[in-house]
Amino acid sequence: MSNSPRKRRGRDVSGIIVIDKPAGPSSNDVVQSVKRLFGARKVGHTGSLDPLATGVLPLCLGEATKFSQYLLDSDKRYHAKVRLGVATNSGDADGEVIAEREVGEITRAAMDSALDAFRGPIEQVPSMFSAVKHHGKPLYKLARQGVEVEREARSVTVHTNEIVAFEGDELVLDIHCSKGTYVRNIAHDLGEQLGCGAHVHALRRTQAGPYLEADLVTLAELEAVRGEGRSLDELLRPVATAVGQWPPVELADAPAFYLKQGQPVFVPHAPTCGWVRLYERRIGHGQDHPANDAADGEFLGVGEILEDGRVAPRRLVVGK
Repeated sequence: MSNSPRKRRGRDVSGIIVIDKPAGPSSNDVVQSVKRLFGARKVGHTGSLDPLATGVLPLCLGEATKFSQYLLDSDKRYHAKVRLGVATNSGDADGEVIAEREVGEITRAAMDSALDAFRGPIEQVPSMFSAVKHHGKPLYKLARQGVEVEREARSVTVHTNEIVAFEGDELVLDIHCSKGTYVRNIAHDLGEQLGCGAHVHALRRTQAGPYLEADLVTLAELEAVRGEGRSLDELLRPVATAVGQWPPVELADAPAFYLKQGQPVFVPHAPTCGWVRLYERRIGHGQDHPANDAADGEFLGVGEILEDGRVAPRRLVVGK
C-alpha cells in the first residue's frame, strides 16, 4: 500500500461567482457544474436554494470558502409568487396538493393587514421538506419516506414583506429577511390564516448579502466563455466582496506582520467596535491614504475590534 500523499484534484483558484440559479437543479448540482467548468479543487455555496427557486446563488471558490459563513449569515431578499386556494404538503409547487378551497373576496388592504403577522420577529417551525437535519439526516429525506418528526420553532426576522401585486388567487411578495427564513412557511401560514390555503409556486432570490441580480452570471454564460477559450477566472469577484459591507482597516508593514502571526494590533483611526476587513498597505502607498479606499491594498482577511481598541485577526487568507 502506497504512503504517498493523495494527489489533489482540480486547481487552486479563489474568488466568488454569483450564479443565476435556474429552476430544477439543486444548489449542489450547480456547485458541481461550476466546479467542473472552472476545474476548481474547492467550491461551496453560501446557503442553498430549493430546486424550484431561481436567482442569486453566490458560490465560493478556494480561499473564499473561508468566508462563506459570513454570507450564510447575511440577510436575503426574495420575489415570491404565492398561489392562494391550494395548499401543498411542502408549502411549494413541488409538493403534493393536500387541500383546495375557495379564496373568496379579499381586498388588498385586508391582505396587507394579514401580512402584519409575517413582519418583524417571528417564529417558524421548519418544514419536513426543508434541509434541516434530524440526527444527521435532512428532513426532506425523512419526509420522502413518510416519516415526520417533531421540530422546534426558530426565531427569524422579516425586515419587510410587501405586496408587489395581488389579483384573484395570485399574490406576489417582496420579502427581505434574516438567514434561515422559510418563505414557503410564510405562504403556508398565511393561507391557513386566511382560511383558503396557499403555497409558493415561484420563488426568485434577488439578493444575498452584498450580491444583487446585477451581479449574476448564468451557467450558459460560463459555458460560452469556456467555449470561446477565454479564462473564466475573469468573471470571479474578489474574495473581499463577501464582507464588503464591513468597514476596511489598512495596516502598515509592521502591524500587518504581527497581525499575520495571529497577534492583535493597534491601528490608528480604526473603528471602535465590530468586524472589519483587513488590508496590507502596498509598498509606496501613502500614509495619509483614506481608510475607506483600503481596497487598493492587499486583502488579508477579517478581524474584530477588541474592547481595548486593538484589531484582532479572526480569519486570514492563506499565505498572507
